[in-house]
Amino acid sequence: MNQPNDRLNAPIPDPDSADAAIANRQSVRAFLPTPVPRPLIEHILRVASHAPSGNNAQPWKVYVLQGARRDELARQVNAAHEMLREHPEQETRFRGDYDYYPRHWVEPYLGRRRENGWALYGLLGITKGDKERMFIQHQQNFNLFGAPVGLMFTLDRVMSEGSLLDYGMFLQSLCVAARARGLHTCVQAAWLPYASIVLPLIGASAEEMLVCGMALGYADPAAAVNTLRTSREPVEAFTRWME
Repeated sequence: MNQPNDRLNAPIPDPDSADAAIANRQSVRAFLPTPVPRPLIEHILRVASHAPSGNNAQPWKVYVLQGARRDELARQVNAAHEMLREHPEQETRFRGDYDYYPRHWVEPYLGRRRENGWALYGLLGITKGDKERMFIQHQQNFNLFGAPVGLMFTLDRVMSEGSLLDYGMFLQSLCVAARARGLHTCVQAAWLPYASIVLPLIGASAEEMLVCGMALGYADPAAAVNTLRTSREPVEAFTRWME
């Protein structure tokens, strides 16, 4: 009888650190301008590339924007966002390739969404009905919340829905690897409606669709918005044990 491979079955040397990187990850919405060295970004992407994917398809494609290209992306999408505020009838020009959110929210998801939104706005002093400040806060997405690094993620259109599941595991791996090295992230679906601007600017082919964006950098410890801690359901609420 074969004995278990000790190396294969052994726990990692410091599992608490792995747990901490996962549990301490948060969506940061205010970053310092401190540059992130390219070798560090490459290392994080290399770690994330070990994420599982069906048949090892590894469907992710990553575009890293810094400097002038990052600023140009922000300029163009901010301009489009401003234009839509003045001309909402133009909204049909800006559609994502898939619906990230449901078209009709139901409980318990509606309640969680509202709790998250009002907790965020409360920290920023934004009251219900203050559409101007809500607009300004939403627009911070397109400034990458001040992060010096923006990442855009695409998927070949030939791939199916299962690749989005693979993508989620890759994105989580990236977020955790970044957190373990003192960096923070914010995964952003807000870019999706502006795919027609983003994809040509990053040089993506017509066979690619935009999956999401991400802000990457060092969190601003003085920003009130970064004190937000979202709640999590207890294990008992989402788990059913079958014996």
